[in-house]
Amino acid sequence: MESNDLIGVGLYTPAEAGRLLRVPAQKISRWLRGHNINGREYPALWEPQVSLGDDRVYLGFRDLMEVRVADAFIRAGVSAVRVRAAIELAKEVIGQARPLSTNRFRTDGREIFLHIIEEDEDGEQRERLLNLFRRQFEFKGIIDPILQTVDFGTDGIPLVWWPAGRRLNVVVDPARAFGQPIDADSSVPTAILASAAKQEGGIAAAARVYDVAESSVRRAAEFETMMEQRLAA
Repeated sequence: MESNDLIGVGLYTPAEAGRLLRVPAQKISRWLRGHNINGREYPALWEPQVSLGDDRVYLGFRDLMEVRVADAFIRAGVSAVRVRAAIELAKEVIGQARPLSTNRFRTDGREIFLHIIEEDEDGEQRERLLNLFRRQFEFKGIIDPILQTVDFGTDGIPLVWWPAGRRLNVVVDPARAFGQPIDADSSVPTAILASAAKQEGGIAAAARVYDVAESSVRRAAEFETMMEQRLAA
């Protein structure tokens, strides 16, 4: 895949993805490469968006969102085996190669549900939840808070992610800076603004160098500090 092909796709190593998601890089690599435990083969959960032809694992933005949801399900008590099964079932239902990254999923910690909007013969719509394992409809609403920091298109596909919530105005957008965290207003990567604040003698100086608001530099520095603290934890 050429660099021009990565525009709108994003590019992350497992280490970069792990830093953003708080998921160990080794786990991400296992999920996307497959692995062997005690002689038993576990296939990759899905095929990554990005291949640079060097036999290393890379992620695109959709992969990033997919890992985020898969990890949330596992943390909620759903086994990795059931997550894999849910992915395969959901591919059939909604016709998406990376269904976990759409806005249709919910979990109650035991089962995984697919959010369906049905339209009756009178044109009225209603929302239902399809239990992917029981293959029956459930009517209990289940809210997954991780969806609140993602902006979705009308087709349910993730467009951008606000990794620290919307307060810091830091966005991960595959159409800008190859999906690296950026200041949403200026599109300057947060790592660059935070580094400039240290090297240029403070927030005001960095803001002048990059022609951005001081608040942008301040929020970028806060975000990068938060990322560093995550790595140290």
